[in-house]
Amino acid sequence: MREQMSCDGAEAFMTLSLRQCGTTISVKTQVAPHQKFSLSSSLIREFKKKFSRSLFAVTSTLFFLLLSPAYAGGTSGPFLVAKSAISAPAGFSGLCSKYTWLCASTAKARMSDGALLRLATAVNTKVNRQTRAIADRVQYGREEHWALPTARGGDCEDFALLKKKTLIEHGVSSTNLLIATVLDRRLQSHAVLVLRTSNGDFVLDNLNKDIRPWKRTGYTFLKLQNPEALGTWHAVLAGGIITERPTASK
Repeated sequence: MREQMSCDGAEAFMTLSLRQCGTTISVKTQVAPHQKFSLSSSLIREFKKKFSRSLFAVTSTLFFLLLSPAYAGGTSGPFLVAKSAISAPAGFSGLCSKYTWLCASTAKARMSDGALLRLATAVNTKVNRQTRAIADRVQYGREEHWALPTARGGDCEDFALLKKKTLIEHGVSSTNLLIATVLDRRLQSHAVLVLRTSNGDFVLDNLNKDIRPWKRTGYTFLKLQNPEALGTWHAVLAGGIITERPTASK
């Protein structure tokens, strides 16, 4: 692993890079413009202290991924691309039995991408307006509990579950509705629903009323439900603070 500083106009960035299998994968974040472009040990320690919690989700998944021969580089296209099979999020355990619609393949309704996006937008807006945001630790007394929203509301995973259920009830195939775990723009853990269309992956988010292509969210995508077997998950590691630069050997 190596650290470096770079400058783009008035903005300075720190990059932590890990090189493996001919590909350099970098985690980049902005630092104060007045910082000198020399990495003192104190600056590195401060960087690691500031971002250690948020980056743990990335680095732990990245470590697992780089040990896998299935690792095949990044994605710059309209679809999130699976890198490797990975364990499901802890809160997902047991949900396929509790909610059979969550992991069962359902028939696909005949509708254009335009109609599908209009339907998804309406569902996203309705759920966001009618569901109160409440943390798991407040509602359940623990940090992580995935469930449909209650009368009190729900957190980001609960929003995503309700949106998936509602869209399935409107005829959208469950294999086109994939829950994803991400880091948001503040590097906080978050979950969203990914709508897979013929033109790309779009994100339904309780933090935004608009449905956006995944690349325009600014999120770092970590894990995604496997559309071929919805009870399993894939590592994706794309977008946000993760950049991938193929080398000449790649």
